[in-house]
Amino acid sequence: MSKLTIVPTPIGNLEDITIRAINVLKSVDIILAEDTRNSGKLLKHLGVETRMSSYHMHNEHKVVAGIVQRIANGETMALITDAGTPAISDPGFLLVRECIANNIEVDCLPGATAFVPALVNSGLPSDKFFFEGFLPQKKGRQTRLVYLSKLPNTIILYESPHRLLKTLSQIGEYMGEGRQISVSREITKMHEETIRGSVTEVIEYYNNNIIKGEIVIVIGQVGNERVEPHIQQQNQ
Repeated sequence: MSKLTIVPTPIGNLEDITIRAINVLKSVDIILAEDTRNSGKLLKHLGVETRMSSYHMHNEHKVVAGIVQRIANGETMALITDAGTPAISDPGFLLVRECIANNIEVDCLPGATAFVPALVNSGLPSDKFFFEGFLPQKKGRQTRLVYLSKLPNTIILYESPHRLLKTLSQIGEYMGEGRQISVSREITKMHEETIRGSVTEVIEYYNNNIIKGEIVIVIGQVGNERVEPHIQQQNQ
């Protein structure tokens, strides 16, 4: 039976993939991959020999109709990205939407995504949270920060290493320098690190330490400020 299966892939540690995900990747007709060279290394490690086809943010609008038609005609396909769950700050939403619009079955497997372990590991309230993903780089950035500053929930951001200090500084400007935050990087990898403290304390830490890897920033709720220094570091 033709359908599209969304398959999360490891965000670092290659053991973080399910048996079900491997079986799906082996059984489908085509694997749609964000970067076929990068995914090829993972598939080789898993012993998956299924053909791949390129599907990424630069070509998805051009190829989505053809992919949907092929699935409708009987092919089974799996969608993967370079790391984590497709459609979470990665390509995937457009294809899922079009498949649903054409009455094609869509199945999303559970699996790796960076913000869940970062949130749980932050020690900040996780009962209610707002996932923002990446902030706009230029236009609309200030507007988003003002909006986020008014939310009562824990807030989750994705960020790149070269913009981390700028973003932390802006969090301090719009949400208060005493706001409690947690910064996790290299999740599941050898140099995984989580730094917890006030905005000021975390900025001071990263002014004196190397910033590498993909980053998740977790921002505590309004009223979650502390006065005394309490920077906490966790390396795994």
